[in-house]
Amino acid sequence: MSFLPIILIGVLFGLAMDYEVFLISGMREEWVHTGRVRRSVVEGARHGVRVVTAAALIMFTVFAGFFPLDDALIKPIAFALAVGVAIDAFAVRMTLVPSVLALAGRHAWWLPAWLGRVLPDLDVEGTRLQMAPEVAPKEPERVG
Repeated sequence: MSFLPIILIGVLFGLAMDYEVFLISGMREEWVHTGRVRRSVVEGARHGVRVVTAAALIMFTVFAGFFPLDDALIKPIAFALAVGVAIDAFAVRMTLVPSVLALAGRHAWWLPAWLGRVLPDLDVEGTRLQMAPEVAPKEPERVG
């Protein structure tokens, strides 16, 4: 059982980052569109909570499905993963993270200028499209 912490950290960290991406990307998108801190946290959480809840319940059920086994090696791993997913998804990701972002306000989205120049601009939210001048759509070419 000495490898239990290693397995727990690896699996739970991977799942936690998935949950974090679902929640924070929605909040960031709302922040880019509105610039309002509380609204971006509330609206982003409102949309991301459904996905995180569904994913956490699925993973909890999968891990809890191993409880009835009589294997002394699998049972503690399954229990630890199920409890870890529940605590991480519901207590940390859906309670603590939005609270900290709301308390941090505009500082939560601040990025130093030097880091902004180094990091690639992925433009996931489509801000460049919103800033671009309106271009009339082209007529489709007729074939034949």
